[in-house]
Amino acid sequence: MTALDQARPARSVTVLRTGPQALVQDLGRPGHAHLGVPPSGALDPPSLRLANRLVGNPEDAAGLELLLGGLVLRAAASCTVAVTGPSTPTLVNGRLRDCPTHLRPGDELTVGTPRTGLRCYLAISGGIAVPAELGSRAADLLSGLGPPPLRPGDVLPLGPPTGVPTGADVLPPLRVADEVVVPILLGPRDDWFDDPLGQLRTGRWSASERSNRVGLRLDGTALARTAAHRGRELPSEGLVTGAVQVPADGRPVVFLADHPTTGGYPVVGVVPPDALPLLGQARPGTRVRFRPHG
Repeated sequence: MTALDQARPARSVTVLRTGPQALVQDLGRPGHAHLGVPPSGALDPPSLRLANRLVGNPEDAAGLELLLGGLVLRAAASCTVAVTGPSTPTLVNGRLRDCPTHLRPGDELTVGTPRTGLRCYLAISGGIAVPAELGSRAADLLSGLGPPPLRPGDVLPLGPPTGVPTGADVLPPLRVADEVVVPILLGPRDDWFDDPLGQLRTGRWSASERSNRVGLRLDGTALARTAAHRGRELPSEGLVTGAVQVPADGRPVVFLADHPTTGGYPVVGVVPPDALPLLGQARPGTRVRFRPHG
């Protein structure tokens, strides 16, 4: 994207600082698992959808997913911006502003660190108009599709505004508790584990610092296999987003948007899609419990 600087678009923003990780994300590219392509897209879709509504974009427009905030950018054209997700201080030219807010040419936007949670979302009127790949502008860290992580100096083109910014559906900031309880539907390989319902119900885990957009790794209770399945592995089989795979050490991994499309460890259950945004916001150390259903 830095090459875009050679022919700077009339409507654009320039990245001055990125924080730990800043990615272009939309609602992803589902439907390509047969090609080995993950669905990708925002880990917290409701927050991205809301940000887009606030600035007058279609809900599926591309915005920015910011890991622990830290982004600074400069507007080259008049635009409206909104930051959603956990409560995050937002400054324009060094002064705190509510969202959505307007940027004039030359204004600098600073997105601080979320007070809770892990990821916040920035939408800009017109959307981030980088080229699409397989129908999406989402950055996929596993396959390498989509734009790479942002770097200082990147110039991001903006599309034309298509709607009227509104604050009509402003919601209270997302708050991520110190303990997250999520439902899990058993299968398809729950029969590989001793009393899977009981183990999942009584187990206690915390989000590992080794987690990323591929999967939420959990530290804590090791799930015990049945005697017949100890030391065995599966041929690779298909995986869906939310699959809870259990490696040989027994500690579960919940697959998120950039997950591989196949895997060889048994999947004890699947977390439903509407519970995944909360897991995408779990900072390292956040306690995690499962509420299993047979």
